[in-house]
Amino acid sequence: MNWQRFVLAVLISGVASSITDMIFMGMLFRNKYKEAAEMFRLQEGQSTGSSILASAVIGLVGSGAFIYLCMWTGALTVPHAELRMAAIVWLAAPVPVILSNVVWTKLHPLLGLSHSLGWLARFVISSLVAVKLLH
Repeated sequence: MNWQRFVLAVLISGVASSITDMIFMGMLFRNKYKEAAEMFRLQEGQSTGSSILASAVIGLVGSGAFIYLCMWTGALTVPHAELRMAAIVWLAAPVPVILSNVVWTKLHPLLGLSHSLGWLARFVISSLVAVKLLH
């Protein structure tokens, strides 16, 4: 494995996915966050910088783990297997967790939808970047 290309793929997919995170998890249905403001750590007006940085690092780890999984399973060598892998991993991991949070907390269903779609976008972007750089 070419570790330099792997790290580059993780960084590129992480940066690109941060943009989609901003859209899906920050801007889409933004007004719904206020409906259950008490469930979030920060109160309105507090700085979100450290939380955004922590989320970006978590997303970067997620992208890296997904790309490594695609490499390990050989999904990058079979046409379109990386996109199927993105859908399977998405349905196996973030979707059940986020939907459980919608059921058990005050997370608005539209926020659950947008967060789920954000993770799908991350996996699709990561898979496409991985195919381009590592195949």
